[in-house]
Amino acid sequence: CFDCGQEFHGAVQLALGWAAWKTYVGRPERDAHRFMTMGTLGAALREIQPEEALPVLEAALALHGRNWPGDDVAILVVQASIANCLDDLGRYDEALVLQREVYAGMIATLGVSHVHTIGNGMNMGVSLEGLGLWDEVRGFWRDQLLPAARQSL
Repeated sequence: CFDCGQEFHGAVQLALGWAAWKTYVGRPERDAHRFMTMGTLGAALREIQPEEALPVLEAALALHGRNWPGDDVAILVVQASIANCLDDLGRYDEALVLQREVYAGMIATLGVSHVHTIGNGMNMGVSLEGLGLWDEVRGFWRDQLLPAARQSL
């Protein structure tokens, strides 16, 4: 919000996402604003209608892969959004496979103690919990995420 600084959420975020998409959809495919609005719309849909967000996020990933294939971090961010959407849909197995790929990519690209790497590690832990893999998630958080978080302080 421009007055209070709070993030938009819910129906307002969704309305802004659709308005932004309608504003920029006519621009060329390589236009960065068009790509960013796909992410904004995908995030807004994920909050309210995750089943409708998945195709938008997948289209954003395809668009980014076609137009900016060397931007590894941005591709990983979109993949993380897809994994989180799969998790929201209860598709924990699929989410976990993608979360593991994203986490490994974040480590390789940004390093183990980067905030995005740690955040994606937390998301991977949520997917592990969703599958009831308690021993693995405890070990992962204790042995990998906690030391990385301490290192980043």
